Amino acid sequence: MPDTAEAAAALLAAAAQEGLGNPLRIVLLASLVGGALFAWFLLRGYRGTGDPAGDANAEADTDDDANA
Repeated sequence: MPDTAEAAAALLAAAAQEGLGNPLRIVLLASLVGGALFAWFLLRGYRGTGDPAGDANAEADTDDDANA
C-alpha cells in the first residue's frame, strides 16, 4: 500500500496549488463585459434617429454611409 499513500500525498499537494484559476476567470469575464460595453458605446453613435425632419442637412445629404 505504499503506492497509494504516495499517490494520495501527490494528489493533495497538487490540489493545494490553486494557480491562476479564479483570477483568470475574473479577468476574462471583466474583459468580455468591458468589450461589450465598449462596442455598445461605439455603435450607439451610428444609430440613426429615423426622423429626417429634425436633421438640418436632410435635403443636401441623404446618404447614410458612415464613410461618405
